[in-house]
Amino acid sequence: MRLSLLAATALAIAAPIMAHDDEPAPARTAPVSVSVTPDQLLAPYYEALRQQVDMPVAGPNPALAPATRLTRIAFGSCNHQSAPQHMWAQIASANPQLFLMIGDNVYGDNGWDADAGLESLRRAYALQASHPEFASFRAKVPMMATWDDHDYGLNDAGGNFPFRRWGEELFETFWGSSDAVRSRPGVYESSITGPEGARVQVILLDTRYFRSDLKRAEWTKDRPPLGGYLPDESLDKTMLGETQWQWLEQELAKPADVRILVSSTQVITTAHQFEGWTNMPVERNRLLETLKNREASGLVILSGDRHAAGIYKTAHKGETMWELTSSSLNLAFGNDNDRSTAREPDAARVTKFFSEENYGLVDIDWKAKALTMTLKSNASATLAEQTFNW
Repeated sequence: MRLSLLAATALAIAAPIMAHDDEPAPARTAPVSVSVTPDQLLAPYYEALRQQVDMPVAGPNPALAPATRLTRIAFGSCNHQSAPQHMWAQIASANPQLFLMIGDNVYGDNGWDADAGLESLRRAYALQASHPEFASFRAKVPMMATWDDHDYGLNDAGGNFPFRRWGEELFETFWGSSDAVRSRPGVYESSITGPEGARVQVILLDTRYFRSDLKRAEWTKDRPPLGGYLPDESLDKTMLGETQWQWLEQELAKPADVRILVSSTQVITTAHQFEGWTNMPVERNRLLETLKNREASGLVILSGDRHAAGIYKTAHKGETMWELTSSSLNLAFGNDNDRSTAREPDAARVTKFFSEENYGLVDIDWKAKALTMTLKSNASATLAEQTFNW
């Protein structure tokens, strides 16, 4: 039971469909417009497929006790299921109380042949689950997850990806998503942990399921190789979709002492043309404004995606906001940090741009009301560190 990309395209443009009877209707009868989405058209196919395939699961994972006083959170992105998994032991040695997988948790679109069953994504999850290093880490450290494009199903894909609902089901099954996440479209979620005075809210955004199409840049010989997209000022473009925006505003109104906001793609930087909030300046400004208007708390933004890492800051209406980008766990595009830094100059970045394998740490000093962001190599060397107070 497979659908070609051509069939998927037909499904994607199938709404509205002009419904008609087999018998010719009287001339005076107007055609009836029926709005049908690819999700609806594919639902019977997925219902049958669900009975025929094994759905990979990541394995047992301890729950984070609601009363836990968090002092160290680790995170990472861009983990290839076919690459060595040595980093899990290194991260475990840092003794995090919580680990956040923030996107490209597997590379499921590699070798994808446009089948609606996303078989390559299913295989990627199965291979990841089979690694003893990953299983051992997951059995000890509570985890939360969101996705980026390669575990969503297609490189750079957004809300128009016709197979997104099946990708979501694979994700939610693998990671054991909560009932709240499974009850709605998309994989965004949040949690609040800790006693009063030491409450940490973790917010995981979904920057894929609802995202509008991006504005592509025209290739020219003299254009620097810093991405294929242009900023799109259109007011009707969205990164999160209105339902998720409203949810985010409600979450930020909840009492918390520190908030960890996770976006799979970068928020602060505007120095490149790859995927990121810079693609939609109106939406980026809305996010910064929404964060500015949050219930009083400390705040750090976490992101991934870039196969390089750095620490960023920006000022928005009198508040300094910080972002820690960590990428990749085991799929580095090189280890020449100086070359990466020179290739992408960025006034918002306060560190080098580290291209070697890495993971991130956020430490909370409750007495000093200080947050420390640290980038670690997969050999546990400190690449960069920044502390700020809230």
